[in-house]
Amino acid sequence: MLAKRIIPCLDVKDGKTVKGVNFVNFRDAGDPVALGKKYSDEGADELVYLDITASHEGRRTFVDLVTRVAENIKIPFTVGGGIGCVEDVERLLDAGADKVSVNSSALRNPHLIDDIASRFGSQVCVLAIDARFTDGDWRCYVNGGRVPTERHLLEWAKEGVMRGAGEILFTSMDHDGVKTGFACDVLSRLSDELSVPVIASGGAGACSHFYDVFTRGKADAALAAGIFHFNEIGIAGLKQYLYDRNINVRL
Repeated sequence: MLAKRIIPCLDVKDGKTVKGVNFVNFRDAGDPVALGKKYSDEGADELVYLDITASHEGRRTFVDLVTRVAENIKIPFTVGGGIGCVEDVERLLDAGADKVSVNSSALRNPHLIDDIASRFGSQVCVLAIDARFTDGDWRCYVNGGRVPTERHLLEWAKEGVMRGAGEILFTSMDHDGVKTGFACDVLSRLSDELSVPVIASGGAGACSHFYDVFTRGKADAALAAGIFHFNEIGIAGLKQYLYDRNINVRL
């Protein structure tokens, strides 16, 4: 059995790490390079960096940041935000990223997933999906959770895998930042119905939430932000907690 992964997520805005609640009300969480190095040294399995206000003007700044991150950490990291074509992917991989995450751009142009997978391999392409439970189903959102779409979580995730996405990163907008636990029921369904790893995001507030998402939620990896940024839970302590409860993690 593959080890379960713990993945700190760093949302980057204007060169700084920020953290919000339900995708709004952001506060400063520190330098993204220094935080990334800290998490790498503490035993995180991977990192995710998301340029949450990715504008065309800010793209070069973010590429420079990716270069600095690659120089300072020893673990794989994924980069997302504002990726609209394979040339964007190439720039970020050349800067040192291991994988890229696509979200809004893939919903608008699903062929982007095919293009990335065919050119760089499925292992490079992470399909991120932000969804909120509305009218009895999980509806996908774009533009950093600002705009609802007609697409639904499960059917879009399945199409993404069919097109070549190597992983699905699902964030429950309802759970984001509220620290009451992950959306385990729908995560379990995703894990059962998809042939690729599922990364859970949104809701981490205690070590027990990670245990729940790996057992009841059947997730392959769990992503969190604020609890790590503000030193509420340490990565080493979290991994020991999981290991003591027979969850296969790398210590």
